[in-house]
Amino acid sequence: MTRPQRSLPVPDGLDGMRLDQAVSRLFGFSRTVAADLVEAGDVLVDGAARVKSEKVNGGSWLEVTMPAPPNAVEIVPENVEGLVVIYSDDDIVVVDKPVGVASHPSPGWTGPTVIGGLAAMGHRVATSGAAERQGVVHRLDVGTTGVMVVAKSEHAYSALKRAFKYREVDKRYHAVVQGHLDPLRGTIDAPIDRHPNHDYRFAVMSGGKPSITHYDTLEAFPSASLVDVHLETGRTHQIRVHFSAMRHPCVGDTTYGADPTLSARLGLTRQWLHARELSFEHPATGETVRFVSPYPEDLAHALALLRAAG
Repeated sequence: MTRPQRSLPVPDGLDGMRLDQAVSRLFGFSRTVAADLVEAGDVLVDGAARVKSEKVNGGSWLEVTMPAPPNAVEIVPENVEGLVVIYSDDDIVVVDKPVGVASHPSPGWTGPTVIGGLAAMGHRVATSGAAERQGVVHRLDVGTTGVMVVAKSEHAYSALKRAFKYREVDKRYHAVVQGHLDPLRGTIDAPIDRHPNHDYRFAVMSGGKPSITHYDTLEAFPSASLVDVHLETGRTHQIRVHFSAMRHPCVGDTTYGADPTLSARLGLTRQWLHARELSFEHPATGETVRFVSPYPEDLAHALALLRAAG
């Protein structure tokens, strides 16, 4: 496979930055990938290979041989049952994601994806981002339902990625957690990192990435509470990890310590967690747009059982 090449001048804003850091910033690579490219001679500055620690000058010419995508995953158009388009224009498409659907293809995942479903519907998304994640500016877990936005234009991709990075997007989730929170309204500020002993799990860890979750109890039942959750940061599994750390895991979330007996009584085979609302500044018009997703059938049924018991 021929690896693509990119050439561009070093922006003045990166003047004096280490070469590997500059490549990382310009192309969105991790520092490790950028350093590997420099050390392999795949990065030329004004026609010559340099060491990764060398400082770059604004206006110098960069020539980068892009890395081959590891385990590249092809996007296959496929009809995705339950995937609903809430809104679409030339810049964005907003969907209501059903359970059991990944946001985008990934190695080892053979199930349906939002990107594949949109392709089958005829929606063309932005080409920015990794090949299998083109247009994806944020993600929802396979087991989490709700509202999700995908960029269709390149401008929208850049604007939305920036908005998510700088916490300018209002992301609200509803969750049913075990027990009663004390206080009923509060903030969980605890760093999150990968679990040291369990693959595919995360945990509150000293030295992890800063993670902030705001919550407010909406309803209380004998064994659980319905809470409104506002994410200030967006770490993987953040809501699930934070409430589990407080000993109030999401009902149905046996991965993070939920009571399997309660899960079975409510007919849940996944966590009671729903991306309820998403609001942000439209990348083309500048107006604030807001999208809301109703509860899917399995979560609504479990909530009705809790209300009836209460």
